Amino acid sequence: MKRFRIILAACLSAVLAGCGVSIKYTLSGASIPPDAKTFSVAYFPNNATMVSPILSSTMTDALVDIFSRRTRLMQVDAGGDFAFEGEIINYTSTTASVSSDDYALQNRLTITVKVRFTNALDESQSWNKTFSAYEDYDSTLLLTEVEGDLIPQIVDKLVTDIFMASASNW
Repeated sequence: MKRFRIILAACLSAVLAGCGVSIKYTLSGASIPPDAKTFSVAYFPNNATMVSPILSSTMTDALVDIFSRRTRLMQVDAGGDFAFEGEIINYTSTTASVSSDDYALQNRLTITVKVRFTNALDESQSWNKTFSAYEDYDSTLLLTEVEGDLIPQIVDKLVTDIFMASASNW
């Protein structure tokens, strides 16, 4: 019986120790491979029909910021272990809700980005995806009056989704 317990304990230890790819989990929800050391973010040009002057830099800076704050990865100019490039493909304001007498009550600002993520350490984890997010605003306001507040809110949603898709294997 004692021998059986020793063998069982040894087998259990081996199973718990595991074998395979090591993944480091953080409180941010990221599961970054231990071999990953760097990330790079190329400038996201605004190729949408309608353009906001602050959108490209806000998007690019926010993506750099989220990886700098939530991971141990160091930023490099190009060729990071996690590399991001992409473009803003849609920036539109549309009617979100209408009153019973056909007047717009709310408008919706929507931003869509196409992102190419390259995981240099595991090419099977690389992807091309499109992300979209929006915020509603009162129709009595002009877009130019609210976009300075709405763009950072929408970009925050976008970069959170991009972060989760690339660093959390979700």
